Amino acid sequence: ISSIKVIRNKQTGLSEGYGFVEFFSHATAEKVLQNYSGILMPNMEQPFRLNWATFSMGDKHSENGPDLSIFVGDLAADVTDSLLHETFASKYPSVKAVKVVIDANTGRSKGYGFVRFGDDTERSLAMTEMNGVYCSSRPMRIGAATPRKSSSYQQQYSLQGGYASNSASSQSDGDSSNTTIFVGGLDPNVTEEDLRQPFSQYGEIVSVKIPVGKGCGFVQFAGRNNAEEALQKLNGTIIGKQTVRLSWGRNPTNKQ
Repeated sequence: ISSIKVIRNKQTGLSEGYGFVEFFSHATAEKVLQNYSGILMPNMEQPFRLNWATFSMGDKHSENGPDLSIFVGDLAADVTDSLLHETFASKYPSVKAVKVVIDANTGRSKGYGFVRFGDDTERSLAMTEMNGVYCSSRPMRIGAATPRKSSSYQQQYSLQGGYASNSASSQSDGDSSNTTIFVGGLDPNVTEEDLRQPFSQYGEIVSVKIPVGKGCGFVQFAGRNNAEEALQKLNGTIIGKQTVRLSWGRNPTNKQ
């Protein structure tokens, strides 16, 4: 092993729940990836979830080329990186990397992920051929992945200040009937459906609105508890290719 790094929150110094292990050889890394994925971590009930790092040193050349990724939504809760990889790689040999997005707080799948290809033709085919195909117990919904700058991936996570979520939740105290969340710093390419996807796992959504050209959105839940959980869990996460800032939106019943 040449280096190990656990990513920590810059404000609190606490672990963000993920890290990187760099090996001297690709073959060793590949072997570890196969042998350790899914086995329990020492002294813990939680399994290792491993994947190729998106910005390892040996991967520089691919940053200059186009990012041939697709978005895969509506995943069943039990879909792992390896199952998703198997589903695509069995049909498309150029599949390079697969990632099921995990909630750092609960350790559970967020119900969507990304598949990266080495070949653009295969990526285009997969966009149409795999839409609606079952992975585990549910049909997948395929969409275009919004490319991100791979080097900023780590920064986006470490910029997730703990202070931001605290201030967001304290704003709520004035109006306990409010179920509308304001989403700031929203990627202009994100559609209302893209925005609905990460929030819908926290409960029933009444409406999703993205005002044109404002760089923000509003998500209204049916229940207050669901809105509180979504606000806490999704603040500072990446939607599209930008880190979002969540706070309480204006309650539609309170017109002031």
